[in-house]
Amino acid sequence: MATDPRESVLGEGDAVASGMPQLDPSSYPNQIFWLIIALVAIYFILSRVALPRIGAVLAERQGTITNDIAAAEELKLKASEAEKAYDKSLADARVEANRIVEENRAAQQADLNRAMERADAQIAEQLAESETRIAEIRDSATANVEQIARETAEALVNALGGEADSQRISRAVNDKMGGAA
Repeated sequence: MATDPRESVLGEGDAVASGMPQLDPSSYPNQIFWLIIALVAIYFILSRVALPRIGAVLAERQGTITNDIAAAEELKLKASEAEKAYDKSLADARVEANRIVEENRAAQQADLNRAMERADAQIAEQLAESETRIAEIRDSATANVEQIARETAEALVNALGGEADSQRISRAVNDKMGGAA
């Protein structure tokens, strides 16, 4: 019996040197045969099962990408149209706002003009009334001054011991006042 564990017993007295069987040149034809069988099996499995699935996934991804790009282009176009519509609406709103401001400004100016005309009319009316009252007060004051001047002149003449002649006093007052008796 063999005492070396690396040796295996095949029969009586026949001992084979142990090592890696893949490196044994006597097993190369057998290894090549099974390698070809394994590669053919892998090829058929991949070509019949895995590659069609991978191809379907790639085709689906490409379709999704194409659809997404088309949808993005459509949305971009819609966004561009929406932006143009927004800009037009904004411009229209500004024009409308300016028109409303101008209308309000014109209405306020018209109201202001009417108010100024009413105020001017009231001022003219009050001025005319004031001039009338001033003329009345002046006439009344002039008449009162003449009357007071006559009475004062008579009182002075009487106080000085003379006799007051009302016609002479009236003529003297009228001469000094610039009026006629």
